[in-house]
Amino acid sequence: MERIIENPDERTWGMLCHLSALAGAVIPFGNIIGPIIVYSTKRAEFDFVEDQGKESLNFQITMTIALVVSAILIVVAVGLLLLAVVGLYTLIYTVIGSVKASQGEFYRYPVTYRFIK
Repeated sequence: MERIIENPDERTWGMLCHLSALAGAVIPFGNIIGPIIVYSTKRAEFDFVEDQGKESLNFQITMTIALVVSAILIVVAVGLLLLAVVGLYTLIYTVIGSVKASQGEFYRYPVTYRFIK
């Protein structure tokens, strides 16, 4: 059975690891900078934040690479569709990760390369 985190502070900071990625909508590379800030400030205090911070960072790095590739493919016309699909996919799974973390669940994003182990 999967472990559930009971500490509300730990759950909140774990959720912020995921939600902080939405800063990318306002700040260039904010989707990576936000989780790095939360992860680096609270990882020593909470194991859950360390785990979810790594997970969020890995997902955001993977999606940033996918967005860059999609942007390059705009010259072939398929890039516009890919940009929309990757952007929507990123938004949906970031929200799902946030909700799961707020419930104290250890969430794993699908289709994510684990850069940070």
